[in-house]
Amino acid sequence: MLNVGDKFELNIEKLVYEGYGLGHKDGFAVFVDGACDGDFAEVKITKIKKNYANAVIEKIITPSPYRVKPFCPVYNACGGCQWQHIDYSHQLEIKQNIVREILSKALDYDVEVKKTMPSPLTKEFRHKVQMPVSQTKNSKRFLIGYYKKGSHEIINNKFCPIQPPILSNILNMIREKAQILNVTAYNESKHKGELRHILFRVSQYNEKILLCFVANNNKLSPEIKNLACEVFDSFEQITGVSVNFNTEKNNVILGKITKNITGDETYEEKIGEITYVISPESFFQINPLSFKNILEKVKELIINKSEKAVPTILDAYSGVGSFGLYLSDVAKKITCVEEIESACKNAQKACKINNIKNIDVINGDAKKIFEKLIKENKTFDFVILDPPRKGCSIEALDYCAKLADKYIVYVSCNPHSLSRDLKHLKQYGFKLLFAQTADMFCHTYHVETITLLSKE
Repeated sequence: MLNVGDKFELNIEKLVYEGYGLGHKDGFAVFVDGACDGDFAEVKITKIKKNYANAVIEKIITPSPYRVKPFCPVYNACGGCQWQHIDYSHQLEIKQNIVREILSKALDYDVEVKKTMPSPLTKEFRHKVQMPVSQTKNSKRFLIGYYKKGSHEIINNKFCPIQPPILSNILNMIREKAQILNVTAYNESKHKGELRHILFRVSQYNEKILLCFVANNNKLSPEIKNLACEVFDSFEQITGVSVNFNTEKNNVILGKITKNITGDETYEEKIGEITYVISPESFFQINPLSFKNILEKVKELIINKSEKAVPTILDAYSGVGSFGLYLSDVAKKITCVEEIESACKNAQKACKINNIKNIDVINGDAKKIFEKLIKENKTFDFVILDPPRKGCSIEALDYCAKLADKYIVYVSCNPHSLSRDLKHLKQYGFKLLFAQTADMFCHTYHVETITLLSKE
């Protein structure tokens, strides 16, 4: 019987989703933070559950051959990355194995998952950055950074090696100027203070930056406006500054309303020959170079399965048109469906910039639009799904299964929700033909999976 505080030696057998190392003590599963498969370590139990325990490493007795020195000085405290202590090539193998195991268990057969496509950059790759803000109690010094592992304590990191270096310079100025200009930082427990988060969107294509302040307010304050203008005037790379208003008592970063303060309201990203238009609050992948690999793979799958015909495509949750725009040169007609109006405007503007004329962008409730398409007896050769981490709703899967005449391309950032959704689509006769992992977020357990399903 294990108890909290128990110490013992443990072999780390493998890494699992969420980033923990797994070992067994007398047959009982123990998940160890900061471990690497192949470690032999003394661990200490921190939590006991019915079927497993959590532990931390007290001492590494024999390190794994895959263990390396982290390149970030605050890695052991910061919760932004989980796997900097693991050799990058081995991280790719781990992600492939994790997805294969999860999909095989859900679908009840041994699923083949192709090798993980590596990120072209393993440092300075993160082009969307959002950081919480707080203030020290007495000196009122501003703290900006990622949360400490397992807490809401901010690690005030002055330099983050996985994001463009210019952001560290901007953040250091914000720390200084915010205090001088009497901006107050948000206190989560008291729900007081104005500045909650700082959001950056950086173009890999031209290095231009959009900056967004998330405020615990319903209107723009003079303090935030002054801070925005000072930062805007100090960095020529910043082409626009906005404020997002969020007064909710929750962990959701962005509120529903964003107001431009100065400069541009959008920025451009270019992948291949396609120029994208992106607003501060619009979804776009954090690693554009890695996203290009995913877009190319999806295009390759569609070309290979089109049987010399020019396909019709439904981009079911299209956002700013990420997939639709990139696939426009291999499709007869693409219908993009998106609920967020600003994202639709981004996609429509991008169509004009790229001179793309075979895309219809439909703004509205996805459920209602899918129902309308079904009533009109519309079907598509390919339906593309790229949902958030929670995956698709059962209702959305039911609709898309009816709208897909031949194939579904499902791109997922969460293997658990992906496996659940693939299992549901199996009921409609969809068979998994292809699966491959891609590394979007290096040095973390996060993994993208590209899948192709065919209707039998």
